[in-house]
Amino acid sequence: MSGVSLSPSRRAWRRFRRNRLGFVSLVLFCALFVVSLGAELISNDKPLLARYEGQWFVPIVNNVPETTFGGDFQTPTDFLDPFIQQQFAKPGNWALYPINPYHHSTINYFAKEPTPSGPARDNWLGTDDRGRDVLARLLYGFRVSVLFALALTLIGVVLGIATGAIQGFFAGKTDLMMQRFIEIWGSMPELYLLIIFAAMFDTSIGLLLLLLSLFGWMGLSDYVRAEFLRNRQLDYVRAARAMGLSNWQIIWRHLLPNSLTPVVTFLPFRMSAAILALTSLDFLGLGVPPGTPSLGEMLSQGKNNIDAWWISLSTFALLVVTLLLLTFMGDALRDALDPRKADQ
Repeated sequence: MSGVSLSPSRRAWRRFRRNRLGFVSLVLFCALFVVSLGAELISNDKPLLARYEGQWFVPIVNNVPETTFGGDFQTPTDFLDPFIQQQFAKPGNWALYPINPYHHSTINYFAKEPTPSGPARDNWLGTDDRGRDVLARLLYGFRVSVLFALALTLIGVVLGIATGAIQGFFAGKTDLMMQRFIEIWGSMPELYLLIIFAAMFDTSIGLLLLLLSLFGWMGLSDYVRAEFLRNRQLDYVRAARAMGLSNWQIIWRHLLPNSLTPVVTFLPFRMSAAILALTSLDFLGLGVPPGTPSLGEMLSQGKNNIDAWWISLSTFALLVVTLLLLTFMGDALRDALDPRKADQ
């Protein structure tokens, strides 16, 4: 099939795939994200499936009291307890553990070395200063960061497109008043506001997402506004007006599809900025609630425990790889959507 017969979107996708670095980055990032979505199946302190004295159990779904396995208390079973593991080692009993038998909140009370302990057979990337597995914290923290970045990017895209479209299409006084509002709003001290709200309310991911969303749309709205200001005077828009289409029909059907190039191009960069913002706030203690797996909190632990090099090194490596993958994806998208790039 020749390039002339392809639609613009398919030609852009072909150009994107031709960029090996960008395409491989997309595949790797999606693979990491999918793995993190199934973190409970990969890193958990509860067996995926267990059989004890002829009965089947799914501990990863249902909490089972330790009295079921010969313990003394009705509390949920600690499957890392050597006594419980001895029970499952008896003939006819067995338990299928995840690859990494630690949850992000699991404290290894039976560690052979004081915490923080270095990489070993039991903890592949070592433990932090509370005895929690570093690999589990990174896996769950990566998922929190990416999901937060996706949500923040989505909200910013919706608000940025809406404000930029209104400004660029109606122009005149509407554009002038909204520009003045954006200038005033953009001059607000975002970090100070976060500090104030963190002192007034209990920290939560929802509150953090709301506060960052109030400021994360302005950069994108400028690009959408510029595209609408350029396209609103083109012939196809004048033809749509002559056909009697309403303003919102022109915006939705004609101008918006032809103004999304900067939006799509900047999505990976917006996600990178969101991940860095969450990591920075967590590092300062202004981010997610205590106990939530966080890359910023891991970096803070690395700073407070200089001798525990494995904490900061592994966290820094994960952040660098994530941001590089997003950057390569953004560069490939920019080239693929550049109208000056012709197919060879």
